[in-house]
Amino acid sequence: MIIAIDGPAASGKGTLARRLADHFGLAYLDTGLLYRAVGAKVRDRGIDPASPGAAAAARDLAADDMDDPRLRLDEAAASASLVAAQAEVRAALRDFQRDFARNPPDTPRGPAAGAVLDGRDIGTQVCPDADVKLFVTAAAEVRAERRLKELQERGLEAIYGRVLRDMNERDRRDRERDVAPLKPADDAFVLDTSGLDADAAFAKALGFIQSRNL
Repeated sequence: MIIAIDGPAASGKGTLARRLADHFGLAYLDTGLLYRAVGAKVRDRGIDPASPGAAAAARDLAADDMDDPRLRLDEAAASASLVAAQAEVRAALRDFQRDFARNPPDTPRGPAAGAVLDGRDIGTQVCPDADVKLFVTAAAEVRAERRLKELQERGLEAIYGRVLRDMNERDRRDRERDVAPLKPADDAFVLDTSGLDADAAFAKALGFIQSRNL
């Protein structure tokens, strides 16, 4: 079984993806880390993330690049959004993601029964034939509050207004980019988590998946 989960930042899609992977015994891939890793590699090389040089960094990506603690910082998220807008970068990473979906690695409990991938174009571009497609979203103000809390819990200084502004700017870039813009697949189940906690979101997603009789 392949589950594709898309949605904007701080919508809750990562938490949901990990819970579904654990529930069904599926391998999990946070595809956003791939783009963050490319963005970090580009900056380390002194290259503008919006420049064509990002494609070379994408082709050079190694598995251990995803272990960099800097990938959780907002600077990495901003760089990821810039490199993700480039067709050559997306093409370089698409094969990696598709191979993961078709040949998932073992889980801690044993062989995987499939894969869960979360990102922004999984259901529309990477795995258009996925068995289940979810598009997880929430109001920008709610997502900004979640991101603010996350940053503060990590001991980082953050201001709500700036977090909201940065989030709206990233949303705009992701929606308006020419290559694989952020949008629900035509057959995706849209899950708005604005008024839901993690348990309620999981229950709704699980109910939808079970209704498919896969």
